Amino acid sequence: MSTSTAAGSMPAKTYVSIGSIKPLGARLDVPEAGGGCGTSGGEGKASCGSSGGPDDMPAEIWEKVKNHPCYSEEAHHHYARMHVAVAPACNIQCNYCNRKYDCSNESRPGVVSQKLTPEQAVKKVVAVASEIPQMTVLGVAGPGDSLANPKKTFETFRLLQEQAPDIKLCISTNGLALPDYVDEICKYNVDHVTITINMVDPAVGEKIYPWIFWDHRRVTGYEAAKILHERQMLGLEMLTARGVLTKINSVLIPGINDEHLMAVNREVKKRGAFLHNIMPLISEAEHGTHFGLTGQRGPTAQELKAVQDACAGGANLMRHCRQCRADAVGLLGEDRSEEFTLDKIEEMEVVYDLDKRRAYQEKVEVERQAQHAAKQEALAASAAVEVDQDMKVLVAVATKGGGRVNEHFGHVTEFQIFEVSAAEALFVGHRRVDLYCQGGHGDDEQLPSVVKAINDCHAVLVAKIGACPRDELSTAGIEPVDQFSGEFIEKAALDWFNGYRARIAAGEITHQDRGDAQIRQGAFTGGLAAAA
Repeated sequence: MSTSTAAGSMPAKTYVSIGSIKPLGARLDVPEAGGGCGTSGGEGKASCGSSGGPDDMPAEIWEKVKNHPCYSEEAHHHYARMHVAVAPACNIQCNYCNRKYDCSNESRPGVVSQKLTPEQAVKKVVAVASEIPQMTVLGVAGPGDSLANPKKTFETFRLLQEQAPDIKLCISTNGLALPDYVDEICKYNVDHVTITINMVDPAVGEKIYPWIFWDHRRVTGYEAAKILHERQMLGLEMLTARGVLTKINSVLIPGINDEHLMAVNREVKKRGAFLHNIMPLISEAEHGTHFGLTGQRGPTAQELKAVQDACAGGANLMRHCRQCRADAVGLLGEDRSEEFTLDKIEEMEVVYDLDKRRAYQEKVEVERQAQHAAKQEALAASAAVEVDQDMKVLVAVATKGGGRVNEHFGHVTEFQIFEVSAAEALFVGHRRVDLYCQGGHGDDEQLPSVVKAINDCHAVLVAKIGACPRDELSTAGIEPVDQFSGEFIEKAALDWFNGYRARIAAGEITHQDRGDAQIRQGAFTGGLAAAA
């Protein structure tokens, strides 16, 4: 298996790097990453990452991530992002991708309702930022590849810096053209770059990528995957050397790269990646992708978590990704793009008030500090419960934002999942579900699918829940809990867990694993451990 940049095997094509010219594939001198946290060769505390706070990382890194919803799990409860669809062209083909335009009823990468010019994009960003003051991040994420459309991408950034200099700039790329544009990325102070890296072995890659367009020709098969791999590794190293934070997206494709993603995690950590986001394959046939049409399945929630857990100790993991559309607007998990179509923006009175935005964000930080304090209080109480300090359970949470338990069970379209122990309440993912409450009444036909989605959880925290779903959950061994309505999620989860352990100590209940879901997960994890 090739798990490093393969030097010397490519033709004599060159690229311009930082102050010199190197042959394609030559390894930059990038120091070993300490957890992928640093801005210079990855130096920094190994514990920093998606769930980290100001005590876990250097101050200059914290300033870059504290209000970025994709780079900080904590921030995603409070801050919004926006994508603009200015990059329609792509230089590779992925078997899991089908770019769709003028599409408003799908939520997945590569889908947009309107393609925009840079001028239209900036006008939309300013309008959104004036209405959503917690919107802090603007990304170019497609619907093709940002760096296959460099003029449109960087013109958007140039215009936006003139009108809204406080907004952070991001790009997402497959990495094929990345080494050619690192200087341009730094010129526009783009501090965050996401690279989709699904393999570090071209033999795996040729099952994912049928072709790339490289050096004025279409390249296929193993050669295409090899070129893409080398360019991705080189671009990542160059960004790390320049102090740009990088997030690596990997699509988990069962039977193709599921066991291979541990190697991907190791290799991107070596090259200074800040975060690794392992996402489930979306492969419904109606989306028209190659994988969807050929029956390639996506992973279960348990399989996804098992792969993520198997990567623990490598590059820091992001688990709160929502696989956003290329024109998404709002908090992660919500999409307000329909409120800001071009025709609606024309009717809006747009006033970009920087002071107002900063004042609102200061209020957000006050709420965030309260959330942190509540969590610390609950952790202190947890340490005092001397029952099975090693126990870990999963808890599902119904929330509509703000980091609080504030959603009715019947209104949930996704649950946030936390792994709770005496030491922490760790966000580990989300589960999308069918809406149970339809027109004010519960749809009992939907209930079994909702229960199945969280069948490995010991409890579900909700703002409110009806009698029928309460009984159904209890029968399935999932405790419905509505006593923490309105409270911060981490505190609520820890308080419930402390009570759960106290009931065990009193002999009121016995702790049980969550049945078949846990067994399936354990078997899958065992296979991953053997592969690693």
